[in-house]
Amino acid sequence: MGRALAELGIELIPAYSPQARGRSERNFGTWQGRLPQELRVAGIRTVGEANRFLLEHYMAEFNRRFAVVAREPGTAFLAAPGRDLDRVFSIQHERVVNRDNTVQLDQQVYQIEKASWRGTLAGCRVILCEHLDGRLTIHYGPHVVASFSAQELEGKRVAAPSKRKERAA
Repeated sequence: MGRALAELGIELIPAYSPQARGRSERNFGTWQGRLPQELRVAGIRTVGEANRFLLEHYMAEFNRRFAVVAREPGTAFLAAPGRDLDRVFSIQHERVVNRDNTVQLDQQVYQIEKASWRGTLAGCRVILCEHLDGRLTIHYGPHVVASFSAQELEGKRVAAPSKRKERAA
């Protein structure tokens, strides 16, 4: 989280003070204590009914009671032009490429194909990005040097051969 915020130029302000933590804990207490009771009183038994109740009743009442008007009008959101948000919001792992042009993550080995601009990446540091949609990409600087779809990764996990050899009886 901290890395993604830093890449976007957003300062993380941790809630170290008891007052800031208290505000967060009061909200959690409201949601954990009051919301289940509201659902019970309304006779709600399924997730679909609960979602409908939240959208049509609870959120409006909660906002009416607890919302605070902003000091300044407008939005605080800024555009992020030129930023690869898909990469920013991925889980990233740094690895050194092995001599056989492979990298390992979670006991899986991934082959990096030979690039036209460089024969091998052996010894180079690369970034493996696990994307929100299940893909895995491998980056060397600005270059994507390998990409694996969620389906390819699932097949790789299922079809990974065992490293132990069967004993002959």
